[in-house]
Amino acid sequence: MKIQYDEHTDTLSIQFKMDSAIAESAEGNPGVILDYNASGEIVSMEILDASRHVSETKKIEFQTA
Repeated sequence: MKIQYDEHTDTLSIQFKMDSAIAESAEGNPGVILDYNASGEIVSMEILDASRHVSETKKIEFQTA
């Protein structure tokens, strides 16, 4: 998984599957774009105007169970 924040475009991108090509994109909610592969699985997600939706765009906390 890869998470990237671009402060110039204020976009937060989360890539779930690194080796899967995007076949289709759809806006799930306003400002949230979901990318799907040919099998219909979510490959990545992009949040537009991220600083309005994410409390700390430069801080990432990762936890596994």
